Amino acid sequence: MKKMILTFALSLVMVANMAAQAIPTAKQIIDNYVTALGGKQKLEAVKTLSMKNTISVMGMEMEGKTVKKDNKFKSSQSMMGQEMVQVFDGEKGYANQMGQKMEFPADQVAKLKTSKLMDALGMDPAKIKTVEKTQIDGKDYYLLSGEDSKSYFDVKSGLLFKTENEKGNMTISKYADVEGIKFVEEMSVDAAGQQISIKNTEIKINQPVSDDEFKL
Repeated sequence: MKKMILTFALSLVMVANMAAQAIPTAKQIIDNYVTALGGKQKLEAVKTLSMKNTISVMGMEMEGKTVKKDNKFKSSQSMMGQEMVQVFDGEKGYANQMGQKMEFPADQVAKLKTSKLMDALGMDPAKIKTVEKTQIDGKDYYLLSGEDSKSYFDVKSGLLFKTENEKGNMTISKYADVEGIKFVEEMSVDAAGQQISIKNTEIKINQPVSDDEFKL
């Protein structure tokens, strides 16, 4: 009897070990994500990025544009004659909303200085605390948890599906293929109880972009 119990216990341990081995490491999941987007070489070749944005919130729509070059960016939206702008020149930046200008705080500036134009290239597996497999609506995802955020990657496609952090949750519903690279085309954001829908169009890469675009 004892032998049977021991054998059963050992078999459970083996099954548990096999299950643990079936889950990739954080690095493997991130590498698979980069590959799913188009591959590291293609992502690193993107030097500039521009796109138009349509943001829908509380029954209203805002039209905008996002431009990126290296670690610089400018995002602007307009609605009913009012313009909201966020800009970072590589060293400092600000947000201007309804005439109120707010400088980016030091911790945000530090992150932006080391950011990559293609976000996936800036993902650091060393900052991931736990890796697990989970389900959402019956579909399998790898969940990577860091100190202040969680990221869900589709097990089959390798693509990022959802992120969660203290500012809100973001869910990607559609990707667009641009010159062999996948970009987010449609996503929704749940922030402070508000549902925000974002659609990106006219996505263009490696078009001429002047540094004057990011002047503060």
